Amino acid sequence: MVHKIILDCDPGHDDAIALLLAAHHPAIELLAVTTVAGNQAVEKTARNALKVCSLAGIHHIPVARGMEKPLVRPSEYAADIHGVTGLDGPHIPEPDFTLAPQHAVDLIIDLLSHSEDPITLVATGPLTNIATVLIRAPHLKGKIKAISMMGGAIGLGNTTPAAEFNIWFDPKAACQVFDSGIPITLIPLEVTHQALATPDIIQRLRASRRHIANFSADLLLYFAESYKQVFGFAAPPVHDPCAVAAVISPDIIEGQMMRVEIETEGKWSAGRTICDVYHKLGRAPNARVGTSLYVARFWDMVIDTLLTYA
Repeated sequence: MVHKIILDCDPGHDDAIALLLAAHHPAIELLAVTTVAGNQAVEKTARNALKVCSLAGIHHIPVARGMEKPLVRPSEYAADIHGVTGLDGPHIPEPDFTLAPQHAVDLIIDLLSHSEDPITLVATGPLTNIATVLIRAPHLKGKIKAISMMGGAIGLGNTTPAAEFNIWFDPKAACQVFDSGIPITLIPLEVTHQALATPDIIQRLRASRRHIANFSADLLLYFAESYKQVFGFAAPPVHDPCAVAAVISPDIIEGQMMRVEIETEGKWSAGRTICDVYHKLGRAPNARVGTSLYVARFWDMVIDTLLTYA
């Protein structure tokens, strides 16, 4: 089965790997790449998406620039992890094509409006674009097959003790999405912290001697150094491809249905994903929340796809 998806992202090193996976896996028909402020300012994340697509020869898919700030709060980027460009590390040539003329929100609305089949939205950044689509075009909710997103945590956050970055960046948008009634798969830190780019993973990419695989290894090495400095990790978790992998092969991630509520106002807990593991809230589940990853299958999927590039 081929899944039609729109990848909404904020490249970002792991977003770049997610983009490369989505563009070449045979189970995915990538309709568009839309970008949002998050890891860096939106003009940088949009440019990074263009540069990755240009480098990989992905020219048939529109890339659109989206929302430049959260719905309510000011922007605070992740330069400590992704650098001043949002994609620091390896040299990437300038893009050889330009952004779509439409705003990302308009492009998503147009694609949903004109598609005969429902479309899956894969979100690997803050949810500002998707929330804005739902606010502007609530009648299109039925055209969204599902949302697969990387974000949140059942337990510890990675930006505050309570919150993961993507949800923390725009908790109001996350609240809008989780209240939408659309089927959601949430890939939290508990899952993505199992997707570690260990030295053997990087060596598998290097051993292929293929350009995009080698580029991906360079991205992961920069990411590894950032994570070592900021968190003390021996190997970096490659978060965002997990959200694509969950569309390609849902059983690659184990999970359970839960109610997920978003804390939007807490002094210490803004951006917290309240995952009702034991069904204490008495509210109907609104998301399938991942709890574990079949790691070997995941890396085989990612690496095998990266090796399909010249």
